[in-house]
Amino acid sequence: MTKSRLLAAAAASALVVVGLVGCAPPEKKDTGNQTESGVNAREATSAADFGGMDGLVKAAKAEGELNVIALPPDWANYKEIIDTFSSKYGIKVNSAQPDANSQDEINAANQQKGKSTAPDVFDLGQAIALANTNLFAPYKVATFDSIPEQFKDPDGTWVNDYGGYSSIGYDSAKVPEIKDFNDLLKPEFKGKVALNGDPTTASAAANGVLMAAIANGGTVDDIAPGVNFFVKLKEAGNFVPVDPTPATIESGQTPVVIDWDYLNAAETKKIPTWKVFVPANALVGGYYFQAINKDGPHPAAARLWQEFLYSDEGQNLFLKGLARPVRADAMEKGGTVDKNLLSALPSVQGTPVVATDAQSKKMADYLGANWSKVIS
Repeated sequence: MTKSRLLAAAAASALVVVGLVGCAPPEKKDTGNQTESGVNAREATSAADFGGMDGLVKAAKAEGELNVIALPPDWANYKEIIDTFSSKYGIKVNSAQPDANSQDEINAANQQKGKSTAPDVFDLGQAIALANTNLFAPYKVATFDSIPEQFKDPDGTWVNDYGGYSSIGYDSAKVPEIKDFNDLLKPEFKGKVALNGDPTTASAAANGVLMAAIANGGTVDDIAPGVNFFVKLKEAGNFVPVDPTPATIESGQTPVVIDWDYLNAAETKKIPTWKVFVPANALVGGYYFQAINKDGPHPAAARLWQEFLYSDEGQNLFLKGLARPVRADAMEKGGTVDKNLLSALPSVQGTPVVATDAQSKKMADYLGANWSKVIS
């Protein structure tokens, strides 16, 4: 649960529909990755450039491997997603730094460029994704047209993949019922409230601060009340400076966690008394960004990975992880969404607050300059 991300984008309409330096590794020789159609795999912008899906699968199998990074197995069902992809296509998936943050992904791509260990694909928060589009390879998956326009770059340079809402997860056997965000300031929560990550680098945490801001009269353009809330939480002795994980939750070290609803909801399967509270008066939503590393060592496998993630099968696997897949609306209309999984999503009410690109940058700048008030 510790995957660190910068604030991700979301559109309220779809969310409501869906949920309401050691030894250097060897360099990877570029053999050209020519497809049967004569297109270099690195330049392929759709499966058609491989002669169709069969050609893409063939090219990806020939590469035999895929490098992913910053994909925790307990995050949005990524373990099953990775295992299913690997089994389906006979491709080995190398998963590096599962708890890394978005900037770590970009750093790895730059530092390992031309090497066999460089990441092939990215799963990023909004600010980092939009600041590094020069590293991405445009690609349109077969289901591209069924992805709402606000969730994708027109050329497929990046595409949102899954999203959710900020929430408070808590063990009802250890703390009182939470009915309002500011309940966390009560004495009963002393030494019990954790935030998933550092809000200067983690989207779950940044959204938590935004949620606190809105609950205390702030807005997406003014998150100062959110930082002030955490200052008060620390002064009350309620804030726990621990990055929560499933282990800290299950051991009772972090009985209250501010995190994405799909991550908190996953804990209900392990802890019967674990509950999830999503405040209707401070509903904050966000999506993550998927992209292909244009210099990755396995360009065909990277494109096949994207095809899999945005297929009905891949989107339903995100849904199984209680995340809201970007194609859920279209799949529901087409009858391909798993209705049982859809009905299992955490219930939410209210109108989502969604940060625009400019607002996200402003938030990041403010947090970078002011979060020290909480941790100092």
